[in-house]
Amino acid sequence: MAVGTASLPPPTVYRPARSTPSGILPRNAAIKPLFVHGPSPTVRVILAAFLALGLIIADHRYHHLNAVRSVIEVAVYPLQYAANLPAQAFREMQNRLVGEAQLRLSNESLQHENLMLKGRLQQFESLRAENMRLRDLLGSSFDVGERVLIAEILTVDLAPSSQQVMINKGTNSGVFIGQPVLDAEAVMGQVIRANPFSSTVLLITDANHSLPVEVNRNGLRTIAAGKGPSQELELLYIPKNADIRENDLLVTSGMDERFPSGYPVARVKTVRQDPDNPFTTVIAKPTARLDRSREVLLVWSMDAKPSQSALAADTPAPAERP
Repeated sequence: MAVGTASLPPPTVYRPARSTPSGILPRNAAIKPLFVHGPSPTVRVILAAFLALGLIIADHRYHHLNAVRSVIEVAVYPLQYAANLPAQAFREMQNRLVGEAQLRLSNESLQHENLMLKGRLQQFESLRAENMRLRDLLGSSFDVGERVLIAEILTVDLAPSSQQVMINKGTNSGVFIGQPVLDAEAVMGQVIRANPFSSTVLLITDANHSLPVEVNRNGLRTIAAGKGPSQELELLYIPKNADIRENDLLVTSGMDERFPSGYPVARVKTVRQDPDNPFTTVIAKPTARLDRSREVLLVWSMDAKPSQSALAADTPAPAERP
């Protein structure tokens, strides 16, 4: 009798569970953090707002960030200089492409102007010598004249509420805070921040700037305050019976002992009487080319005793010659 083979179940194969290197779980495995590090986003925003407010107060009221700002401006100066290079190269190339005929006409015009200026200079030399003799008679002993340095405007602050420019001269060239700045026509402003290689100039039209001036025609003294974006000046506290007219030239009075006296500032544009205002409203237009000048003059006053120069401005002028 043949013995039949009974069917047996298939053998069970043991396969170990897959493991990842270094015990790293697969991507689809959910990881639940045990600890939450750091404050919540709301707390972070509140802390950042308080920190920003504190920095604003420290900078505006106590000027604690001036040193930091100065370091940043020194670091950014190479970038500003590099950004100005294309415009400077374009101007140089444009100057080289000027025609020979235009150069000839310009040369003739400059020669005529130079001859006229030399003639006026002879009169100024005579007047200065006479002025020195009169001051010697009054017992005033001081040096007259100014030392100047030419600087170039690098950037212009485009903010409507600010009238400032940056120049390419700094403390390494002897620039100091409060130094007067002029262009070829008149007073432009004064230095408010000086770094080793650049300086910031506050223009006379800025709302935060005021300048002692006098009417060149009759010596009437007043204060010229900037009006901001309008690029105009307003004369403060002018009595209604004051002798001031349109187109009167305003010059520096030297009473602040910062700006040398006698430099042109502006011309009177409008004179208006308002019944509700106890003073006369006078608006003046600066004679300096604030929006077009590329080069400026930094002025060092050579007065040995500034207080004496201020007092000398009060002395009566000699009678005019008939």
